[in-house]
Amino acid sequence: MNLLKIAALIFVFATSFAASSTAALAEETTGSPAAATAEIISRIEKGLVEVSKSDFSAAQVQLKAARFASEAIAGSSETAKKAHATLMQGQIQAKKGDIQKATEELNKAIALYKSL
Repeated sequence: MNLLKIAALIFVFATSFAASSTAALAEETTGSPAAATAEIISRIEKGLVEVSKSDFSAAQVQLKAARFASEAIAGSSETAKKAHATLMQGQIQAKKGDIQKATEELNKAIALYKSL
């Protein structure tokens, strides 16, 4: 019984740490739009690497951080809104485990962010 309580406590701490560290990484990029865009592109590229290795949980961490950073600049132009929507679609496809569609969407998102 004690072992079960300890395991549950460790799980709660691990999930709260993962959620807070992703949010903290996203908050660091809110300085300038150019820095935020570079960070978003970097996170998407890291997510693409993880998707290609079929490591979807690691890809979700990277894509979630990219999405948080993307929300800060999503309202600035139509291209930024479209890039954010494409990033979200890529994240959804990665969550489903569809490597091909996720790769296509994430590459589109990278191209859109590079055009900003």
